[in-house]
Amino acid sequence: MVKETTLGSKLFDALLVVVLVAAAATCILPLWYTLAVSFSTKAAAAGGQISLWPVGFNLNSYKQLLQDNQFFVSFWTSVKRVVLGAGLNLLVVPLMAYPLSKTIKDFRLRNVLMWVVLFTMLFNGGLIPLYLTIRKLGLFNSVWSLVLVGGAQTLVFNVILAMNFFRNLPRELNEAALVDGAGPWYILLKVYVPLSAPVLATVSLFSIVYHWNEFLYGLVFMTREQFYPLQTYIQQVVVMLDPSTMSTDELERMSQLSNRTLSAAKIFIAMVPVLLVYPFLQRFFIHGITLGSVKE
Repeated sequence: MVKETTLGSKLFDALLVVVLVAAAATCILPLWYTLAVSFSTKAAAAGGQISLWPVGFNLNSYKQLLQDNQFFVSFWTSVKRVVLGAGLNLLVVPLMAYPLSKTIKDFRLRNVLMWVVLFTMLFNGGLIPLYLTIRKLGLFNSVWSLVLVGGAQTLVFNVILAMNFFRNLPRELNEAALVDGAGPWYILLKVYVPLSAPVLATVSLFSIVYHWNEFLYGLVFMTREQFYPLQTYIQQVVVMLDPSTMSTDELERMSQLSNRTLSAAKIFIAMVPVLLVYPFLQRFFIHGITLGSVKE
């Protein structure tokens, strides 16, 4: 391949670099600003004096979040929730998406089941019936209440993504496996799943982000603080502070903080685990994985 070296091509390359740098800055600067606010003093945050560097650098916001054992208990609860939720997602999504990706000729109940799945995506019974169901099952103060409810919230969307991916795989792969005597389970596990790393990584990332960031169900299904996931615990630290229950040292620390600095610390801590996980999944976000697998 011959690379153009004309003035126009060089100007285009330079413009492309500028645009990409600007796009990268647009993504990075808000995160950097959040970090700067979390390290700044209460007065600087309230007065809007912070730009890209902390004003009155301190760690009071992080000390407030990390000073007691409940932070680490909640962190571990969130880790368990993410692992169980993402694992259940990886198990259920291919099992649902594979039969739904078939034609009516191959699976007669396909359209009926698809309407049932879509109905659950568009309509739900509401929070009160869900609360009563979880209570009836005895799942209060259990991580499984967060895993099962959260998994149900994201399942249909993930199934539709995986179903469309399966439908775009060459039919010749399925036909060749059938000719060789393979059954549905073998085709799913040995043909479809290995080729579906991009979509499975995508739905796993969606599930991880949802389970890590969601805090409402922790408030609804957990009656004691020691069972809170991390986001619920941090939300309570920010908006449910009770001065009457604080010691003198805690009141002094809180006098040096503001909701803005605490919120910045909360946001930064919340996104760090996802930022650490994403590089391991990013390499699967590719296209054309089946390119060349079938010769017409």
